[in-house]
Amino acid sequence: MNIVDQFKEVPTTCISDALDGMTNLDASIKPLKEEYRVAGRAFTVQMQKGDNLVVLKAIREAQPGDVIVIDAKGDTNRAIAGDFILGMAQTLGIKGIIVDGVIRDILGAKELDYPVFCKGTTIAAGNKIGKGSINVPISCGGVTIHPGDIVVGDADGVIVIPREKEEEVLKQTQDKLEKDIQREKKVSNNKEEIIQYLDKMLS
Repeated sequence: MNIVDQFKEVPTTCISDALDGMTNLDASIKPLKEEYRVAGRAFTVQMQKGDNLVVLKAIREAQPGDVIVIDAKGDTNRAIAGDFILGMAQTLGIKGIIVDGVIRDILGAKELDYPVFCKGTTIAAGNKIGKGSINVPISCGGVTIHPGDIVVGDADGVIVIPREKEEEVLKQTQDKLEKDIQREKKVSNNKEEIIQYLDKMLS
């Protein structure tokens, strides 16, 4: 199993703990459906506020398995895409879309059953002026993201794993998950263990 698939198997909360919460995207960026989960290499997009032509360029240039991550400047007035554009990305094998902005056509988008993480929805379409860049370092949701960084999203939100730290972070994440599982087994429905755990945390 490759490293991206291994990260997909663990909760974002455990990854966040391994990274001391330093690379969590803003909590307003959430999946359209709680069951959505995505993990992949970031194909980054820097767009001018309200101008989504560069998003089409990214969909054309990204490789199957990539996750398109868009710096939309937090704009909630104009959509970066609707269900038609999202469907094209899905058909081309792009694993998902993450944006610090909004989409539109939410009912159609949900019917695609395609991982989209965003700030919400709007009615207005984006402009097609053509400003913006792809595959450059961006800031999305308050976090710096470089092309090729691993991004993971689930019901709790989205986190970035810097490429140069991914092996180290994966080991720490897996260790944390195992400790959480063992703690749950030990404490679950055991009042004495719960009291001991609380006393230990509060001492």
